[in-house]
Order: sequence, then C-alpha cells, then structure tokens
Amino acid sequence: MLASREDIRAFLNREAASILVEVAVAAGSTPRDTDAWMLVSNDQIFGTIGGGQLEYMAIDHARKLLQGTSADYELTIPLGPEIGQCCGGRVALAFKAVDEETRAALIERSDREIARRPHVYVFGAGHVGDALAMALSLVPVRTILVDTREQELSAVDVPGIETCLTAMPEAVVRDAPAGSAFVILTHDHALDFLIAAEALSREDACYVGMIGSKTKRATFKSWLSREIKRPELLHRLVCPIGGTAVKDKRPAVIAALAAAEIMTAALSHDRQQDDVASRKRGRWVRA
Repeated sequence: MLASREDIRAFLNREAASILVEVAVAAGSTPRDTDAWMLVSNDQIFGTIGGGQLEYMAIDHARKLLQGTSADYELTIPLGPEIGQCCGGRVALAFKAVDEETRAALIERSDREIARRPHVYVFGAGHVGDALAMALSLVPVRTILVDTREQELSAVDVPGIETCLTAMPEAVVRDAPAGSAFVILTHDHALDFLIAAEALSREDACYVGMIGSKTKRATFKSWLSREIKRPELLHRLVCPIGGTAVKDKRPAVIAALAAAEIMTAALSHDRQQDDVASRKRGRWVRA
C-alpha cells in the first residue's frame, strides 16, 4: 500500500523496519534520475523511483532483503524487452537497511527538499482559488491561500495548504521569497490590479497570473499606464491563466490548466537559478 501522506517521519515511526532504495546510476532513457529514492517496508512504500516493472522489481527485492531471503544490496537492471519495460536505458539500484543514522539523514534530506520548494501564493479563496489550491496540493510546491475574508478561508479544508488572512494582500507579495509564483483571483477587480502591480514589480517572481479575459487585460494595461506609469510590466502578466486553447470556465478545469502552467514556470525558474549557481561556482574554481 502506498503511504497516503507526504510525511517521512510518520512513515519511519510507523514502520519498524524498512529498506532505502536509491537510483545509483541512470544511463540512457530512464524513468527517474539519480536523485530518486524510495522507502520500502513489508507492506508499505514511501516515495518512488519511477514506477513500472523497474519499481515492482525494486520493491520485491527490498522485501526479500527484509525477510532475509536475499543478501544482494545492489541491482543493475537493463530497461529492455526482457523485463517488459521499453525505456531503453540502464539503472543501477542501491539498497540499504534503514538504521538510526540513515533515518536522521533521510529526514534532513526530506526537510531540505521541502524547504527548497517554490512558494505559490493564491490570492482569493473563491471557487477557482479553492480548486487551484486542491490541484497544487498534489505537486511539490508550498501553497499559501490568501484572502481578506475570514469566512472564505475558514471553509478551506485542503491538506497541506496554508491560509493567510490579511487586510493588505499586496503586503504579502512584498514579503514573499524570491522565485515565488503569484496567482490573482480575488472577488474585486481593483484588488486584483493592486496585487498584480505589486507582483509584476518584482523581477524575481517566477510567475504572475491573473484570472480574467482579453477585456480585463486591456483594462489592466490602461490602469498600469495611468496609475503607476509602467505599461511595460504587462508583458510579464499571464492573463487569462491556464491558456486559451481550452474554452472551459469550470473552476476545476481552470485550476488543472493553471496548475500545469505554474509548475512549468516554477521548474524552469529553478533550473535557470541552478545554471547560474553552477556558472558562478565554475568561475570561482577557475579563479
């Protein structure tokens, strides 16, 4: 059975014995890279190394180790027709029994990965905001649902989603960390514009989106020109969110499309930051 919550402490506290499975080598076309890992106990798993026959074999082998019917802590698996998986690459897996040292290292690693997740601020706890929070709860981001209305926020019951009640949502934008995404869907057009202008003024935002139409976008352009004299900011605004290919106004559909759009922007931003950091390290090494 797959662990239902993304809580490594709960898994480790619940399972007396487990095996850490890590992708040690990933050559060619593989389901996951060498950052992938999972925990396997006798009846549960936590995490994934990519699914399919490869993962089935890994789970089976880890349980043989737990049961003492195997002593092999390394496996090399070609992903070809012989195992019924046609990726075409080759994966080497490393297996390790979880002891106290490994447990502490896994918790630290998990906490570090969670801390690095991009923040997504969803402004507006209406139908679309709630649906978007639900969609984002399934992906590796930290989602904060922001509203000025206590009653709307108190009705939100999405595991893993934070809520923020504030009379000044634009101040939340100013305090957000670099690389954050801002999605604006409040009940008030004027408030939408204030939040959007604040978000667009941050050059370190990975995404700024606002629900609306071509008419709302044109109105916002006029507002930028008239009120803050910065019409050039408009090119960074995604409006409408979720693209225009699918003409569907149902909240759940908008949320699914917007969540994909936000994740694409967040992951692209992370890769760009990693590339910049790598280039800086390279210059320091050469110096």
